[in-house]
Amino acid sequence: MTPPQPFDWAQSEDSDTIILEIAYFAGILSLAVAVILSLWISKQTVENKKMAEIAKAIRVGSTAYLKRQYKTISIISIILTILLYLVFDLKTAFAFLLGAIFSLLAGYVGMDVATKANARTAYAAKFGMEKPLKISFYGGLVMGLFNVGLSLLGVTSLFLLYGNNPSLIVGFGFGASLSALFAQLGGGIFTKAADVGADIVGKVDAGIPEDDPRNAAVIADNVGDNVGDVAGRGADLFESMTGENIAAMIIGFSLYAVTQNFFFVIFPLLARSVGIFSSILGIPFVKSKGRRDPMIGFRNGIIATCIFSMIGFYILIHYTILSNDLFFAAVVGLVASLIIVLITEYYTSKSHKPVQEIAEASKTGHATNIIRGYAISLESTGMPVVVISVAILLSYYLGTLFAASTTGITSYMGGIYGIAVATMGMLSIAGMILGMDGFGPIVDNAGGIAEMSKADEKVRKITDIFDAAGNTTKALTKGYAMASAGLAALLLFSAYLDVTHITSVNIVSPQIMIGLFIGILLPFVFASFAIRAVGKAAFKIVEEVRRQFREIKGIMTGKGQPDYSRAIDIATVAAQREMIVPGLLPVVVPLIIGFTLGAESVGAFLIGVTLSGFILAMQMNTGGAAWDNAKKYIEEGHMGGKGSEAHKAAVTGDTFGDPLKDTAGPALHVLVKLANTVCLVFGSLFILHALL
Repeated sequence: MTPPQPFDWAQSEDSDTIILEIAYFAGILSLAVAVILSLWISKQTVENKKMAEIAKAIRVGSTAYLKRQYKTISIISIILTILLYLVFDLKTAFAFLLGAIFSLLAGYVGMDVATKANARTAYAAKFGMEKPLKISFYGGLVMGLFNVGLSLLGVTSLFLLYGNNPSLIVGFGFGASLSALFAQLGGGIFTKAADVGADIVGKVDAGIPEDDPRNAAVIADNVGDNVGDVAGRGADLFESMTGENIAAMIIGFSLYAVTQNFFFVIFPLLARSVGIFSSILGIPFVKSKGRRDPMIGFRNGIIATCIFSMIGFYILIHYTILSNDLFFAAVVGLVASLIIVLITEYYTSKSHKPVQEIAEASKTGHATNIIRGYAISLESTGMPVVVISVAILLSYYLGTLFAASTTGITSYMGGIYGIAVATMGMLSIAGMILGMDGFGPIVDNAGGIAEMSKADEKVRKITDIFDAAGNTTKALTKGYAMASAGLAALLLFSAYLDVTHITSVNIVSPQIMIGLFIGILLPFVFASFAIRAVGKAAFKIVEEVRRQFREIKGIMTGKGQPDYSRAIDIATVAAQREMIVPGLLPVVVPLIIGFTLGAESVGAFLIGVTLSGFILAMQMNTGGAAWDNAKKYIEEGHMGGKGSEAHKAAVTGDTFGDPLKDTAGPALHVLVKLANTVCLVFGSLFILHALL
């Protein structure tokens, strides 16, 4: 097949130019709304000196950590930029470096706003539910809208700059993925080492509350919420949207080759624009209206955003690729994302049976808590896999129907593009979902600030409600991210087959089987490194906090001052040291396979890493959140309440689940896409230079 010539935008009709400019308008609008929300948050006052002091300490610690981590990531990125320039060309190297910088910028902006919103949320809780919900949700939305807008502008600009060929901008996704993995992994190690250490010494040893200022690890714990759950997740989600957009555009380019319809190429950019408009329109639907459960407002926001997205997709498809079948494929993606969110909420909310079962099992000890929680975490993978499988099947079928009515497009090409459209449908609510994701760590910080500042009981009750809701929103957004990653990995894999001209993978071949086994194994080895790193760092923090309780006189009476900086330093050093090896695994391993066993073995490797990574991440993310909320369910007074034997068992379950849900789990879907992106970048070299 003769490759198509890049579309000449200069010769396009005015209407075509206007349609492309929609992507720029949407990206700029997204950034503008993020700035407006950030300015509104900054105007909210904190008329409580103690809250302001604690918030300042958290902000200073978070900024210091990010500077140190970004320095490490920058060194690695610059080395790889030089290597890419030597192996490929300046375009690939520049795109990689730009992707790495944008990913880190997305994480930093999210962290900056979150550290402003935390104390403001805590202080606003004295006035009821509505204002703190607005502050914390808007703080999360800044991260969400900034990510979506920056990703859209970056991909659109490079696409035009590089001659309208999406295959040339894969380096942008590679750089974003690499930075995201290190940011997510390092931040996750930091936050969970501090969290586990604080819980073990505070709740179990000393019998003091979770965020008691007498515990030297509490500031590190709150810093960790920002560098892990906000900065790390921000970089991670920027990478997700970028990689998925590029993969869908590459598949669209194949359709353009036979139809000369450029809308197949730019449709993902326009679909992302629809998502931005829909998310902004869905913001007013998130409100408390006197309700005690913030999740009701969030569900309303998601439903409204889905409805707006459906309307937007219908209009978009009607005026571009003219296919009702592809519209229904987009609807399949939207519905699948909504179902995944509901399934995750069921398994992680205190209001439902799974979390209550874990709490019930805690009455008979630590072992039964772990056994029940682990069983539920395994069970929780079932329905998401079924939903994603059905979504793939339906969207592929709808794509084949579209192909049957379009000259020149094979059934397979149409089916894959149907999956691409479904992925764009799923991602169209990303702005709203990311707002909910950012809400979680902000309210977690707010609860800690309220407790450390000795706020009154009314404030604590509201921040506790928000904190529990935040655990659920963080879990369901991770489920959503992993589900979209599963579809996106299929797109990246299809793009890899296109680049390497592989038509099939024969899994009975020994070389192929080796690639498949290594791919299945990689997420387990990666998760082992991540969890072990948390355990090692948490061990050191526990020893340090116990030392301070022994040696610093007056800590328990409130007369002595803990050394918070020491715990922060321990977590920082551990995170920087332990993130390097696992962070390089998804880069080094596929390169070794590709240059020894060949491109087909890499294809098998990608199948293995995608499937095992998806299921393992779902199990860790959902199970960890269920353990956490089982602890909070007991702390509300059930099963004996705080200080009971059931509570101690639940704390063990919570600390066991912490590195699963906030370190290994969320980093796994970055690993899946990074491995796919690396193979996409180097695929042509595997064909030319493999040893076997």
